[in-house]
Amino acid sequence: MSLKSTGSAGFRDSALTVQGVLQAERLGQHLAALETRYTHVFASDLQRAVKTAEALLAAEPQGSDSSAVTVQPKPDLREQNFGFYEGKPFYARQHESKKSGKDKHRSEHRKDANFQDVESKESMAARTTSFIDQYLKPLLVGESAEQQRAVAIVSHGILLSHLWRSILGMFGVNQTTVDIAPGVSIGNGGVTPLEYLGGWSNTGYLELDMTMISDEEEASPRSKIIVQTVNGKDHLKGLKRARGVGSSQYDEGQKKIESFFKKTKTA
Repeated sequence: MSLKSTGSAGFRDSALTVQGVLQAERLGQHLAALETRYTHVFASDLQRAVKTAEALLAAEPQGSDSSAVTVQPKPDLREQNFGFYEGKPFYARQHESKKSGKDKHRSEHRKDANFQDVESKESMAARTTSFIDQYLKPLLVGESAEQQRAVAIVSHGILLSHLWRSILGMFGVNQTTVDIAPGVSIGNGGVTPLEYLGGWSNTGYLELDMTMISDEEEASPRSKIIVQTVNGKDHLKGLKRARGVGSSQYDEGQKKIESFFKKTKTA
């Protein structure tokens, strides 16, 4: 199973950039060269995710078993909804401010008639659990457990982090064991909880081997996961920045989205 990111642009249905198209094509070619043939491809219904998913299938050889596979768009796989802040630039806050950018904007605009707060972690967890229950579990349990399947899930950076944690708990507490393949590192050094594998690059992917463990004495299913790749981006090696949309001038006043949500550290 592969989880792939299209990057974070919120709930809005923004198109892939020039660079995004090149990255998606590279990803499809890379996975096809590894002889990955998908039996199921799910994607967020936002067009940038659908187009990325379509690039995976387009790169597979004509006449392969997966030639009849189509992308299944699912609203539950959309990126986090930033509510009132959708489409607005996140500028650096004043250094002396102790509030995060989000808190500052909320205090200034929460009484506005059209104000909508940022989607909560609980809401995203509920969406990923819903997707798993409806579409992923049926591929893993019962008669389906005997069949080999290759599943791709194309979504967005923040939502995928929640999806991974939902996968860990999909069969209940202590019902899934996880091994990390040799040579694979997680997090940013030090002791990293398994729930946090690190950030996602645009078109970076998480590759998992999942096996169901049958035990007639146990009522609940169990699974074993081997993490083969974390934020895989070998397909991006040598890819130069595209001209046009993909090479827009960097604005020093704008910061990464993470800085918008974090509070200023105080000495």
